[in-house]
Formats: sequence, C-alpha cells, structure tokens
Amino acid sequence: MAVVGQKAAPETTESKLVADAARIREQLNRLLAHRLFANSKRYPLLLSHVVEQTLLGHADGLKERTIGVEIFGKDPSYDANAEPVVRITAKEVRGRLKQYYYEFAAPDELVIELPTGSYIPIFREQERLAAPEEPPQAFTLAASAEVAPAFVQHPALLSRWWRLRWFLSGGVALLVVLAGTAGLFAGLHYHAAPPPPSNTDRFWAPVTGSVNPTTFCLGEPAKNIDVGAINNFDTPVSNSRPEPLYFRLHYSGNLALADVITLTRTVAALASRHKSFRVLPASEAGFAQLREGPFVLIGAFDNIWTLRVTQKLRFGFESKDGVALLVDRKSSSKTTWATAWDLPYQKLSRDYAIVARIHDQTTGQPVIIAAGISEEGTEAAGEILYNPEYLDSLVARAGRDWDQKNLEAVIETQVIEGHPGPPNILAVETW
Repeated sequence: MAVVGQKAAPETTESKLVADAARIREQLNRLLAHRLFANSKRYPLLLSHVVEQTLLGHADGLKERTIGVEIFGKDPSYDANAEPVVRITAKEVRGRLKQYYYEFAAPDELVIELPTGSYIPIFREQERLAAPEEPPQAFTLAASAEVAPAFVQHPALLSRWWRLRWFLSGGVALLVVLAGTAGLFAGLHYHAAPPPPSNTDRFWAPVTGSVNPTTFCLGEPAKNIDVGAINNFDTPVSNSRPEPLYFRLHYSGNLALADVITLTRTVAALASRHKSFRVLPASEAGFAQLREGPFVLIGAFDNIWTLRVTQKLRFGFESKDGVALLVDRKSSSKTTWATAWDLPYQKLSRDYAIVARIHDQTTGQPVIIAAGISEEGTEAAGEILYNPEYLDSLVARAGRDWDQKNLEAVIETQVIEGHPGPPNILAVETW
C-alpha cells in the first residue's frame, strides 16, 4: 500500500484510494475508542483532524498555527511560543500512538504515525519478518510433535528456525546419545524467558501483590472545605469555609471529572491483572475500610484522606491566608509551590501535584497517591502512574532499590486552556 501523507503515486487508482481511505478511517475509529485516547478531549481532536485533512488532500495546510486556530479556537494572531498547545498535544499523541502499537495492536492493524516535527500523519502496514522459502522440516524425534508446532505457530520465529534446523537436528541427536534414553525428551517444550518486570509493574507491585481488594478513594468537590480538619483520622470535616472562586471543578455526578479520568487510567494496573477493586468517594471511605487492603487516593483538597495521609510526609498540602500550598516540610528555605484560591480559573497557567507510593503506618496498608492542587495537577499526576515514559523519568531520579522503599515526588504541569501539559518532576524523596 502506498504511504499516505505524501503525494500519491501516479498509478494509484481511484478505487484503491477509496479502499485505503476506508481502512484508514476504520483504524482511526479503533484508536479513538481505545482508552489511550477516549479519556482525553484534546488528543482525539488533533488526531482526527490531521488524519481527515490528509485523506481530503489538505495535508499541506497542517501547520501549527492553522491547527491551533481550527481545533483549539485560537485567534489567528496568537503567539504559538507562549501558548504551545498544539506542540504539547501532538507530542502526547505521538507517544500514545507508539504505546498503542507496542502494547495493544493486532498484527493486521494499519499503523498511523505522526512523525516528529510534522503534523502530517503517515499510514503503513506493520513490519513483519519474511517467511522462509519452504516450510521447516519437522523433527523425527518423540518431541517433534510438540516442539515443531510451537515454532510454526509463531511467524516471528520461522526464519530463525529455518537457519538453525540442521544445527538443532544434530544437537538433539547428540543429546540423545549422551542421555542414553529418548524418554528424557518426551516432555520437551519451547519456553521463552519471561520479560523482566517493567517500572510500572514494580511501582504497582505492593498493590497488585495484595490478596485483598484495592480501594480507589476519589475526592468530592465541596462548597465548604476546612483544611484544618485533617489533624487525625477521627476529626469530622468542618463546613466553615465559603466556596472559593478558584475552586471550580468540572462535575461528573458528585465527582471531579479529572479525578474520574485519573481513576480510569490508574485502575488499568489492577484490571489487566484481574485484581479486584472498589471505588468510593472520600465521604464514604471509612477508616475501617481503608484498613482492609491497599488504597489509591485521587485528588488533594477535595479528598480529606489525601490531606490526612500526606500531613506526615515530607511533601504535603496546606491552605494559608487564601493560598493553596504544596509544601516541603524538610526544606531549610521552606520551599513551597502555591496557587491563590481567588485566582480566576481561566488564568491558571501552572499547577502542582504529589505522586507517592508509601506504606501507611496508620492503616498498615500500601498507598498510592495522585493529587494536585487543582484538577489539572491531579490529571498530570495520573499520567505519571499510567504512562511508562513519565514513570521511567520519575524512578530514574529515585536512586537504586527505589521499588523497595517509600517514594514521594512533587511535579508541576503547564496548564493551557484548562488542560494539563506533560508532568515535570521537581523533587523526589525516598526512604
């Protein structure tokens, strides 16, 4: 198939182009329905736009400024350097496409790529190893009935089998002589060595390794939040603080939309391993329930359990003099990352969050935390727990044997039109 995104070859027929376009749109719909894209607003918009414009023959018009105006509603004279929403979104789309084809795609799926430095997609077939000119010869030993099919059923191993078949035949015969019995090979099977655990596997191991269900505890946007009511696990939440203008969260029922998005990303670590879990809003998660197994805390100032657990850690949340703070309690200079509560929501340009994996002494359970000052920070924190690229960057700063220790990190994210950019790691603590 010709590569689309470039000028079509002269011999390309109209019927062939229509067939290719239909298949490309089918693959596009498959990508947009996958959780890598379905849980976002910006990524599906950009991917759909560049694919459709390319299929319509308008690829030459896919420029950063044009996309910013047509997709993100920017003024035609906007400063793309000051508001790099297109570049940030395209980078995320490229990463998610790579992750999809690495982890989830079937062998016959069409590949849609967005090359670095370009907004014109490329469509191609997945690469495959060439098959041998003739089928591999089967073993004549007792084990051949089991060994040969295992290789034949894996096309990626056919060429290797073809090159080694004479060596294997002679090697097996020699082993038969040395062993003195063919019965030694009766149960011979081909087993590939298991891949080493990824950083994602290692990060989630305390949770996924538990035999008890995991509780996902989500924050609840409240009109009155008293951050002073976090001193112990028995103190009720007070309703003495009026709703700040800044604390405008998108609602999904009684939950923040960003918390729900973070939930769908992080719960995959358990769902993929068929581990049981439950989801509770903070008001319904009691201390006794949190003691029953691991728990994941999502959200900060809208989640009283996050505030209580992090008050004992180096990095935690505080609210003073009308300012929401993420503080470093061990810093000699009293390092803080702050956002004013009365800041107009539309002017929010940066947010801060905590990502942590600890063993909580009070409940005796492993805890994972993804919590931002605002919802954008929470969503960016969830990206670290879900996206291997970002998690690898975090653990690279955590030192040796990080997976055997408690870990807490502070991140920041640039906010553009209410959407978080990639998370940037500011500080990491292990103990």
